[in-house]
Amino acid sequence: MTQDESTIRDVVDTWFTATKSGDLPTVLDLMTDDVIFMAPGRPPFGKMEFAAASEGIKNFQIDGTYDIQEVQVLGNWAYLRNHIRMTITPPDGSPAMHRSGYTLTILRKDLDGRWRLTRDANLLAAETAATP
Repeated sequence: MTQDESTIRDVVDTWFTATKSGDLPTVLDLMTDDVIFMAPGRPPFGKMEFAAASEGIKNFQIDGTYDIQEVQVLGNWAYLRNHIRMTITPPDGSPAMHRSGYTLTILRKDLDGRWRLTRDANLLAAETAATP
């Protein structure tokens, strides 16, 4: 594994750790200012919309796991395929939501040498009883 691949895996780990602890500033720092997220059922959205949505669920408990399937580095660009399982528990005692699926993420190494998310296609969907 190259240093860049290892660093990209650390970005994903940091993202998950920060998400679980509710550390939105750290998550936002892991993305470029021109980031675009694509998710089923809604138009693409950017960093400001991501931050607003995160603020809207800041009292929810978020837990999950990930399994990076592939990392490819191409100069100052990279992509990764990832399988994610998440559990989102509302603070009001409502049933937890379980989502899983794949993501395809493009990262860019910025001038400061840090890898950041710049595009993300998130295909997580509600889990059904048959999902392992």
